[in-house]
Amino acid sequence: MQAIVTVVGSDKVGIVAGVTATLAELNANIIDISQTILGGAFTMMMAVELPENANFAGFKEKLTAKGQEIGVNIHVQNEAIFKAMSEI
Repeated sequence: MQAIVTVVGSDKVGIVAGVTATLAELNANIIDISQTILGGAFTMMMAVELPENANFAGFKEKLTAKGQEIGVNIHVQNEAIFKAMSEI
């Protein structure tokens, strides 16, 4: 299963490290990544591959908690839903 992960918040040290360390702990592989800073706002979008036995709700919950811990908003969508929404 693949997921789209977006990260948005005020730019500060440790955002990429915190998010990617959590993804590694969850055995999620980053397939594609884009990040930029716009006027002090950090934005990152990633396509990630989850392990076959992954619990999507648990995956989403852990990333959301990491976002709260480091002070950013992390949003996770199943790639299939993300694609369907963009085709409407």
